[in-house]
Parts: sequence; structure tokens; C-alpha cells
Amino acid sequence: MGVDWAQLRKHADAQCDLLTRSQCLQAGLTDGTIQHRLRSGRWLTAHPGVYLTAPGRRDWFVRAMGLFLYAGNDAAFCGASAAHWWALEKKEPATVELAIPHGQRMEQLPGAQITRRRDLDKIVDEREFPWRTRVPVTVVDVAAAGTPDSALATVARAVQQARVTVGELRTELARRGRCGHGRLLREVLADVDEGVESTAELRYVKDVERAHGLPSAQRQVATHHGAARRHDNRYAAYRLVVEVDGRLGHETWEDRIRDGQRDRQVLPAEGVTLRVFWPDVAVSPCATAVEIGAALTAGGWSGRVRRCRRSGCVVPRG
Repeated sequence: MGVDWAQLRKHADAQCDLLTRSQCLQAGLTDGTIQHRLRSGRWLTAHPGVYLTAPGRRDWFVRAMGLFLYAGNDAAFCGASAAHWWALEKKEPATVELAIPHGQRMEQLPGAQITRRRDLDKIVDEREFPWRTRVPVTVVDVAAAGTPDSALATVARAVQQARVTVGELRTELARRGRCGHGRLLREVLADVDEGVESTAELRYVKDVERAHGLPSAQRQVATHHGAARRHDNRYAAYRLVVEVDGRLGHETWEDRIRDGQRDRQVLPAEGVTLRVFWPDVAVSPCATAVEIGAALTAGGWSGRVRRCRRSGCVVPRG
């Protein structure tokens, strides 16, 4: 019986040029042949029983796949590592995160973080190789492990990219019960569903508008004055538009020039445009609410800006 090189090539192509000893033996290689390839430098040992067939490769995917193959067929990528495999996060994680069944024993692997999950069989997407947690699970895991701002950005970005739906995220949050930033994520998912596009915009809705009793704006409303664009927040009854310059879509000087042109183009038809920035919504949302409230009042709003729960809220009492 000869060696099935086509089968080995198929395995290597799917595994970042890596092969396991078991795959090699099943394809017809002997231990002697494997050792000869290792001694000659044609292959390298990535981990015991895991061989790199392209010694020049040293990228993150090779390192991660090597750990995955060494951990065994029951392992799956999770957290930021799963997000990187799904292309939800561009940054390569410093540590490879792997999940294994709860009762399974495994030594700590250098460069890997091993998590034991009781529900692993329910959260792994086995249609995608290498095995990894499903997209909704991955998004919530990454969000739960970060700061409140990064959690919001993770959710908003995944929904924008159509990688996951708001309904799928709500289902995942309900499935797991308590988790990091769970309450915050449940509050903002409805806003993401409306079309809010960045963490800064979510902050505006939650900490400026809603927390201070301002009327609810229309989100991501199309305008056809000048080029076809969208307004972040439109208060049509009071002839006010509020644009939020966050990290998504407002990143260059050219973007700001275009935004200024849009503000001037819509002025005759849609009234005043106010533009707020990250410090306005993340550092001083109360002062921003006072300013927006004054603009709404000038446009005919008869309500009042109310104090929020922040201890240092600058909205006057009464």
C-alpha cells in the first residue's frame, strides 16, 4: 500500500500546513519516514505529534492551529481567537484561547489559555473548521471580556457587518443568563437594531438622550440633499439634526470635510445640525444633554432636560 499524498495535502491545506501523527499514519507513512522528514528539516515539530510541513511559516494561524491540533478533536477556538478566525476582529490575539469539555484533563500549553465549558457541544459551530464557537457566542464572549465601550463596539460592528442578528444576540444573552456587561448589552441591542452604528452613537442614545429625558430621534434617516446620505439622529419636529462623530465612518480629515458640507447642504430644508464627539458623549454627556436640550427648545420643544443618575450631573435641580 502506497502513501496517500493527496489526502495529506488536503489535510495540510485545511490546517495551515500542519499534519498530525495520526493523519500521517492513516495516509500510509511510517514512523521512520516521519522521523526522516523531521531530521532532514523538511518538516518541523510544532508540538508532540504535530508537524509543520512548511518550516518557513510562523504566522498566528499556524501557531493557533498547532495548539488546536495538539489539544485534540474535542477542542474549539473561543473568545478573541474565535473572533479572529471568524474575521470579526482584525487584531491577532496575544494568547490563543481554546475551549475543551468540562471534564477533560489537559496540561497548560505555552501561549494558550484553556477554558473548560460544560455547554461546549451546544456552542461550537461544527460546520466550520477549525472548530470554533458560533458567531453569537463569540460576539458575546468577546464583549463580556472587554470594557463597556469595547463591548458596545464589538456588538455594533458585528451587526453592521451582517455577521449576526440582534435576535441571535438576544437569544444568546438569554441562554447564558448573567455575563459581563450583560445588562448594558441588553439595553443597547434595541438601539443597534434601529441602525445606530458606533459606540459613540450608542452612548449618545443611552447617556445623553434617554438618560436626560430628551425626545427620541429618528435614527439613520436618509437625506437626499446633496449626495444621498444618512443622519445619525433627526428631530424632525424641532428642525434639529445631531450627528455623532465616533470611530466608525468619521476617521479622516476628508470625512470631516464631507460632514461639514452635508451640514451646510441640509440647513435650509432640515434646520440646524449639531455635531458631537467622543468626549461629549463619554466624558460630559450631561453637559451635552443641556446643549441639545437648548437647541430643541429653540426649535419648539416644550419639555425639560432632567437630571440623570450620575452623581455629578450638571443639569440644574427642579
